[in-house]
Amino acid sequence: MSGKVVHFEIPFDDGDRARKFYSEAFGWTINEIPELHYSIVQTGPTEESGFPSDVGYIGGGMLKRESPTDRPVITIDVDDIDEALKKIEELGGMAVLGRQDVGDMGWAAYFKDVEGNLMGLWQARQS
Repeated sequence: MSGKVVHFEIPFDDGDRARKFYSEAFGWTINEIPELHYSIVQTGPTEESGFPSDVGYIGGGMLKRESPTDRPVITIDVDDIDEALKKIEELGGMAVLGRQDVGDMGWAAYFKDVEGNLMGLWQARQS
């Protein structure tokens, strides 16, 4: 398990307002994907594939504020979401939303840590 922070999500009430704010405040490139009800956020330079070209920066997403994503979320890379959720629960955390398919990229899940913070998990599909 890498345990690296690999993604973030910022919820919004008004998508146009939020995208404009972050784009103008920080120079982020934000691409809305209406069919997914999601916006991809690039906080630095990217390769043609859309993935970061600079080591050390994290991209993310923006989505409509609704439960469970009603506050910013940090997402952590794991080898196996199901095993990670099992360990999280053994340590006193709680699964909020189990494994969810994210197209051909991988899977995501949400959990609450022992302090009640909502966090995300990411498992990439093997190529």
